[in-house]
Amino acid sequence: MDNTQAFLPPIEKPKGLMMKLVYYLTKRQLGKVITPVKVFSARLPMAFGMMGTKVYQLDKKLVIPKELIFLIRHQVDRMNVCDFCMDIGRYNAMKELMNEEKFNAINEYNASPLFSDAERAALDYATELTKEKKVNPQTFSRMAKYYSEREICEIVYLISSEHLSNITNIGLNIHSDMFCDISKRKVVQSR
Repeated sequence: MDNTQAFLPPIEKPKGLMMKLVYYLTKRQLGKVITPVKVFSARLPMAFGMMGTKVYQLDKKLVIPKELIFLIRHQVDRMNVCDFCMDIGRYNAMKELMNEEKFNAINEYNASPLFSDAERAALDYATELTKEKKVNPQTFSRMAKYYSEREICEIVYLISSEHLSNITNIGLNIHSDMFCDISKRKVVQSR
């Protein structure tokens, strides 16, 4: 087996009217049916497949800045090395006209002048929780200086929901769908 192929073969022709509708809407929105839908969602009851839609809807209710949402999700994706999530995350961030230079500088967020102290504190928290599966009270206290209790809970939600996506894709060997040519750091237009 090619190590870039998903462990389960993609389902190209879904069964059931609702899943056919999901394929149609995904293709209409993104130009193609994404691999997680064809490999994961197509094999489970519809309620499982709707998780991604629910996360997308919940993200719209967050009060923290959209740019911070993209940065936190991307940091978790990087730490977990989820190629699909890094790809679609970059695509979505650039589609929302996020500062690409800042997105590209996330490796150096601790030293880059593009990041505020508040963003650094949130990214340190996301990094530590992702890597260590626990957080030092000092890391939490530093983040708490910048964010309200609700915003802190939103940051935890972002980290945990991104872990779910990461582990799903990693566990099924789902790689990038090439929405972005990461080597050139350029967004590929929807097909």
